[in-house]
Amino acid sequence: MLPKNPPLPFSRPDIGEEEIDEVVRCLRSGWITTGPITATLEKEFAAATGAEHALAFSSCTGALHVILLALGFGPGDEVIVPALTWPATSNMVIACGATPIFVDVDRSTWNLDPASFAEALNPRTKAVVPVHFAGQPADLDAIRAALKDAGRDDVAIIEDAAHAAGSEYKGTPIGATSKLGTTAACFSFHPIKNMTSAEGGMITTDDAELADRIKLWRFHGVRRDAWKAYSATEKAPATYDVVLPGFKYNLTDLHSAVGLHQLRKLARFNARRAEIAAIYQHGLSGLPGLGLPGTAPYPHVHPWHLFTVLAPERAPFMARLKDLGIGTGLHFEAVHLHAYYRERYGYSEGRFPVAEEVCSRIVSLPLFPTMTDEDAEDVVAAVRDAMEHAGA
Repeated sequence: MLPKNPPLPFSRPDIGEEEIDEVVRCLRSGWITTGPITATLEKEFAAATGAEHALAFSSCTGALHVILLALGFGPGDEVIVPALTWPATSNMVIACGATPIFVDVDRSTWNLDPASFAEALNPRTKAVVPVHFAGQPADLDAIRAALKDAGRDDVAIIEDAAHAAGSEYKGTPIGATSKLGTTAACFSFHPIKNMTSAEGGMITTDDAELADRIKLWRFHGVRRDAWKAYSATEKAPATYDVVLPGFKYNLTDLHSAVGLHQLRKLARFNARRAEIAAIYQHGLSGLPGLGLPGTAPYPHVHPWHLFTVLAPERAPFMARLKDLGIGTGLHFEAVHLHAYYRERYGYSEGRFPVAEEVCSRIVSLPLFPTMTDEDAEDVVAAVRDAMEHAGA
């Protein structure tokens, strides 16, 4: 097989004239920080997910940090997370003073394994953070059932929905927290995600009191709205008060100008991602030695943030694809085996065998809306070539 020319990147955001024009309008308005465009993005995201409250952030990492703080977690508390995730999920548990407790993942979907979760529950458990890996929703009913069986309905379920914009679980959009029996969901708008604001994130929740605390933690703990404070048209308070030691995690209007139109295109983006995923599934199904993602047995909508495969040997497989002009991603290394977690918490190989096997072999294939069918077929051909080389 000849190398693809030009090479196909792993990901590329689909930015149209609508986003560009909105950014220009924002720049010309003279108001580029958090203001009316961000408010509109929050309103439309809440409507799209069916949530009562949507709160924009400068990143999903910041959103995870704040939701843990807003729920009052700290030293002595434990938060359960899957071993297969980006480190931000567990890093933010540590950032609020609590302890992350890792559990294994399901062998088919690579989402948090409810049985492993049930075994990890103890009196110090305050929350669980299921990750909707690649966009396929975790089994939220099974997690709630494990909590009920343990008599721990007090444990918060905080969804790491960084991959899950546009995902649905049993007919309900991820983000509609009260309908799903969860506390909050945190989304990412990083450039490789299904929709982007260049950088950014969002928390959804149906708890009004929690939403108020989130707003305080998001912006310095100050009880004052910047748009109202500095706008020439809004009535501003004469002073402000700091009620807790918050952070600066607000999303700017400049970023929201991109995100707003990305949200309006999200259904189209996800439909195209599903078409590409179908080409991969058809072209790679049954290929000896290659592992494909499984399908959850419950009704769901998968927005296909990632299409991941398990290669026999990851490094040469990725190198061969690179030689053939095909970009790849690595999502993810097993978090508990990173140096920090080994040294601080004493984790070692063998603790979570499914996650460790998956993470030793996992490779993400190119998947973005502007890919053509020919691009996808070229990826299939390159993967088949790489597998032939692996068997040589």
